[in-house]
Amino acid sequence: MIGPSRTDTSVLGRWWWTVDRLTLAAIALLMTVGMILVVAASPAVAVRIGVDSFHFVQRQAMFLVPAIGILLLASLLSPLGVRRVGLLACIAAVGLMIATLMWGPEVNGAHRWLDLAGVTFQPSELAKPAFAIVTAWLLSLQQRLADWRLGVLSASLLVTMLALLAMQPDYGMAAVVGAVWFGQAFLAGLPLVWAVSSVAAGAGGLSAAYFFEPHVTARIDRFLHPESGENFQVQTALNAFTTGGPFGRGPGEGVVKNVLPDAHTDFIFAVVGEEFGMVACILIAATFAFVVLRGLLRLLREPDYFVLLAGCGLLVQFGLQAAINMSVNLRLLPAKGMTLPFLSYGGSSLLALALGMGLLLALTRRRFTELEARWLLGKAAA
Repeated sequence: MIGPSRTDTSVLGRWWWTVDRLTLAAIALLMTVGMILVVAASPAVAVRIGVDSFHFVQRQAMFLVPAIGILLLASLLSPLGVRRVGLLACIAAVGLMIATLMWGPEVNGAHRWLDLAGVTFQPSELAKPAFAIVTAWLLSLQQRLADWRLGVLSASLLVTMLALLAMQPDYGMAAVVGAVWFGQAFLAGLPLVWAVSSVAAGAGGLSAAYFFEPHVTARIDRFLHPESGENFQVQTALNAFTTGGPFGRGPGEGVVKNVLPDAHTDFIFAVVGEEFGMVACILIAATFAFVVLRGLLRLLREPDYFVLLAGCGLLVQFGLQAAINMSVNLRLLPAKGMTLPFLSYGGSSLLALALGMGLLLALTRRRFTELEARWLLGKAAA
C-alpha cells in the first residue's frame, strides 16, 4: 500500500500508520456509493418538483467536499481534542436547536431547520455526535472521581436534548439519542434500578407520543394495520424490492423514484433494491455492519474509559440510524424520516456523519507508549 514511510514522524505520517485504514476505506466506499445513488434517484424527484434535474446531485456534491475535509481533520485529533470539539459542538447544537424553535420555518408541521446564509441546516444532526462525546466525558469522569453529580449532569443533558427534540417534534431522533445515552450509561455501570427506570421512561415517552401526537398515531396505526390502505410509500418500497430480485432491473431502470416523494432520502434503500438488487442491499448492510463491528473490536483493547464510551456511543448512533432506515424500507418498523448514513441525500446529515465518523477514527487510532514508539522507529530504521 502506498503511503508515508514508517520513519515519517510528521502529522500525516503518524496519522497514516495509526488510523484504522480499513474503516476509513469502508466509509469512503459508502460516500462513493451514496453519490452514485443520489445521481440515480434524485433527477426524477427534482423534475417532479419543478427544479433542475441535477439540483440534488449538485447540492450533494457541494456538501461532499467539506464533509471529506471534516472527516479527515477530525480523525487527526487526540482524545483531548475530541472532547473539546464535542463540547463546543454540543453548545452550538443546543443553541441552534433553540433558535430553530424560535425562528425556524415550519415544514410539514415540524420546526427542524434553520436557513443559514441561504443554506438549510438541521441542528439536531450536529447534536447527535456532540451529545455522544459530552455524555461519554461526563460518565467517564463520574467513574474516575466517584462523583454521582456528574451522572446527574449527564442525565440532565439527555433530558434537555429529548425536550428540544420533542418540541420540534422529532421522535425518531429522540429515540436514537436516548439509545446512545442508555448504551453508554450501561457500559458505565448503570445500576439495575436506573436501567429499568430508563426503559420504563422510554416506553412511557413512546406511549405519550402515540396518544398525543396525531402523526405518530397515524404512522403506528398504518404499520399495525397495513390493510387500511394508507401506506403508499412503504408498500411501494416493498414492491421495488420484489421487482428488483437478486440482481436488480439495472441502473436507471427503476420506477420507484418516479412515484416516491422521498426516493432520494428516506427511501433510497428501495432504489438500491429495485435497480441493483438484493445482492447490493446485502453488501451495503454488510458494510455498515463491518464499520460497527470493527470499531467495537478496536475499542475492546482500549484502556481509556472516555475513549471506550465515546466510541461506543458514536457506533450505536451510526449503526442504529442505518438499521432504522433499512427496517422502515422493509416494513419492519413504522415509517420514520431518518436518512441512511452517507447514502441518502442531505447536507446536514452528511456533514454531521462525517464529523461523527472522523471523531470515531480519531478515538480508535492506535496510541503507542513512548517506549513502543522508539522501538518501532528503531526497527523501521534498521
